[in-house]
Amino acid sequence: MPQELEVWYLLPALRRELAKEFVNHNKLSQKEVSDILGLTESAISQYLKDKRANEIKFNSQELKIIKETASKMLKDRKNSSNYLYNLSVKLRGTESLCNFHKKHDINLPSNCKMCRA
Repeated sequence: MPQELEVWYLLPALRRELAKEFVNHNKLSQKEVSDILGLTESAISQYLKDKRANEIKFNSQELKIIKETASKMLKDRKNSSNYLYNLSVKLRGTESLCNFHKKHDINLPSNCKMCRA
């Protein structure tokens, strides 16, 4: 089900990319990132080392959207969970998630549009 993919794979992959954006491009500490995302420093470390949430790979357009969201989150940290939610809605049904779904459910028809509904 697409909802399960969102919870188990999309949200963690978004957190991974946001953590990388915050640390690698905005020079935040893992502690600062853990505060913004409401996660432990250990989780941030695992995201940065690709030990967690490495199943979904985003294309360049999706990464651009994630980067834009990271910028908004930095300006309005107290609403970071709202930004993460809106980001997940925006990327719901994208090519990356749909391809991931097709790869993990061999029973889907080739013309499946479930993720894009």
